[in-house]
Amino acid sequence: MKFKFPLPLDEQLGFSLYGAFIAVGRTYKLWLDKIGLTYPQYLVLNVLWEEDDQTITGIATRLDLESSTITPLVKRLEQAGLVSRNRNPQDERQVRVLLTARGGAIRAETRALAEALYKKAEAAGMTVEVLADLNLRVTALRDAFRAP
Repeated sequence: MKFKFPLPLDEQLGFSLYGAFIAVGRTYKLWLDKIGLTYPQYLVLNVLWEEDDQTITGIATRLDLESSTITPLVKRLEQAGLVSRNRNPQDERQVRVLLTARGGAIRAETRALAEALYKKAEAAGMTVEVLADLNLRVTALRDAFRAP
């Protein structure tokens, strides 16, 4: 396939990915507002649901963000009673983040979010298998762009 540059906006990958991100984000927002979370807070909780008791640095690394971005998110999650922060007794510079019982339980409430996303995808003719394949391809693309 030959491209004529510059590409029209609707043929630019970045624009398509950006538009998809915005559309998916709107769906997330509807559901996350109901449980009082922002999308970045939801991501932090996902990291902890995968593996509880992590450092701020570990969470930041997993989300490909700076520690200085994670700290205020974790503070707000702590104020909401979803996580606790504790200094590591072996290294006082290190802050460990743990889910509270409420933080673990809120995961069940996010199932409605997954269902809403899949319903929208099904309406567009995409099966769960197609979405899983799309996710693998987008992840591979992300990783290719991260490479030096």
